[in-house]
Amino acid sequence: MKHFPAPRLLAALPGTAALLLAAVAPAQASAPGHTLPGDGLRLTVTTGDSRSGDTRGTLLLCDPPQGHSRAAEACADLTAANGDIDAVAPREAVCSLLYAPVTARANGWWHGRPVAYTETFSNTCVMLAETGAVFALDDEQLPELPELPGLPGLPGPSALPGG
Repeated sequence: MKHFPAPRLLAALPGTAALLLAAVAPAQASAPGHTLPGDGLRLTVTTGDSRSGDTRGTLLLCDPPQGHSRAAEACADLTAANGDIDAVAPREAVCSLLYAPVTARANGWWHGRPVAYTETFSNTCVMLAETGAVFALDDEQLPELPELPGLPGLPGPSALPGG
């Protein structure tokens, strides 16, 4: 068995460590802060409370749009809001006062910036009205209101109670 003198090994350690650090530093500097191509968000929607709720999720990618059935619309909403889900233009909607909480979460990257969003809404209609297509994971859309002839924006007689 061949023995190496300890002083020579100890003397070589700083030089070896410097070489290793020099090789690793450029690789880390060139690595992106995230691994998703372009803009990507992990979206989840939980119905009910967090202890017993049903959670659905998807990965929304925007270059090209993919991830759920309304990905192109969701990416357009996010582009218009510069990736800020709180700034997505709200939709006009008449939502019920039924309390059926849903929690929407988004985590990921938008133009190199991290995105972390969590909001609980009173029901799915309110969530869709406030976040556009971003959390419409199952092709959910706001209900269309029928219009009365000559009075745009008002429900028709069949939509009224007793009609």
